[in-house]
Amino acid sequence: MTTAADPSRSFHPPGSQIAAGGRKLWVEREGSGDPVLLLAGLGPSGSHVVFHPAFSELARDHEILYVDLHGRGRSDRPAELAEITFDSDVADIAALIDALGRGPVHLYGFSYGGLLAQALALRHPRLVRTLVLANTLHSPEMWQANHANINRELANQYPELWEQILELRKRGLPSTAPEMQRLFAASMRLVRFYDPDNSDRLAGLSEPGARNVELYPVFCGADVDFIIGGEVARIPDFRPDLNRIACPMLIVAGRYDRALYPRLQREFASFAPRARWVMLERSGAFAHVEEPAALFALLREFFAGKTTTR
Repeated sequence: MTTAADPSRSFHPPGSQIAAGGRKLWVEREGSGDPVLLLAGLGPSGSHVVFHPAFSELARDHEILYVDLHGRGRSDRPAELAEITFDSDVADIAALIDALGRGPVHLYGFSYGGLLAQALALRHPRLVRTLVLANTLHSPEMWQANHANINRELANQYPELWEQILELRKRGLPSTAPEMQRLFAASMRLVRFYDPDNSDRLAGLSEPGARNVELYPVFCGADVDFIIGGEVARIPDFRPDLNRIACPMLIVAGRYDRALYPRLQREFASFAPRARWVMLERSGAFAHVEEPAALFALLREFFAGKTTTR
């Protein structure tokens, strides 16, 4: 086990690399109580920093487990990025929960992490006490719709950027080329937030290594912002199996997510009729940034086994 401390990043709780399934995964632990394991998003390339510092509030009465997947953040890196697959990510998290000896856990899956969470609840039900799916996806089809929606918003709201993107595309550049990604990055503030200025509260994303940008085109396909590919296109469609998830399930959506529209999020309710489905009215994709008080009150109630009308 390797421990590390970085005084320049004081909002990080203590962390270490944990051996799990032949990997070394970075885990930070904060608070005490029933364990809540957080699975991050920002595509498959993001690290746990997307949850800092917001989830420190929930650490007042729960043990929060922040995790970096293999090849991301402070976890170890594979010899070849193609070794990282959706199935290997699922297996790694299952091995990690066993290695920590903290299962079954409350599982909070955000964005790509929500896909992993669905697979864990189906493949390793003994490890999952409750399941929260926060602004996530249920299938490659939904991932493709996500990008179509982003592109529509860019074309309508940032036509000057969209024209530059189309010009680069005419020149044969894939969407994951650095020149393209700089233009697509402008969509984050527009598409993912109720209040675009709230994007500035994701302080951790400015950290070195917050995202593995080299992994993104390998895992998602080089032209993913137009056509998904790579490992993303091979992720299972979970819709037919959602009603088999036995643990309590909560689906959290943001009214102002302009990529994973509320209409798309609502599909979870039809395929998982026993789940509780909640719309947060002043959030986009990042409820833990824009409506933390409402989100954490909801999570405490849910983790405690309390139910209210959906």
